[in-house]
Amino acid sequence: MKMKQSRPRITCICVGATGSGKTLLLRKLQQKSEINETTSSVPTVGTSMYKIKLPNNKSLVVRELGGVVAPLWHHYYNSVEKIIFVVDASNLCQISASGVLLYSLLTEPALKKSKILLVLSKMDMSYRQMRNEALLMLQIEKLKTQISQTITIAEFSAIDGTGNDKIFAWLQT
Repeated sequence: MKMKQSRPRITCICVGATGSGKTLLLRKLQQKSEINETTSSVPTVGTSMYKIKLPNNKSLVVRELGGVVAPLWHHYYNSVEKIIFVVDASNLCQISASGVLLYSLLTEPALKKSKILLVLSKMDMSYRQMRNEALLMLQIEKLKTQISQTITIAEFSAIDGTGNDKIFAWLQT
């Protein structure tokens, strides 16, 4: 008798605007390839799956949802416990667009109990004040008082690995 293989239960999604750095973040977390200044990726159209080995020797499957398909993200919210929301902190124009996506995500009834990790990516490409400007533009402090979800903020660089430890720690909770 042939056993039917079960699919992994996807409880974590990675979302953000197109070009925010979702793919490089997930590739860096997989630690499968070296990422440097010449590394590039193409925008994800649709979804991609990443199996990430955590420091506690467990693994987690993360579904990346491309920014191009943001109007369809809601189809993937069932059973989601954790959301990695990626914002390109080096691009002020994109931060505004990301705010709209983040706010619409936070109003979804299916995600009311989800934990949110707000990843400010490309920190190696931005000046230090960009972090504060990004958080001000997204109105994070005000937002935290108005939502039921818990938001954790992590700075990240795919080039030098800044933020990896904090992201791994959050994924294990």
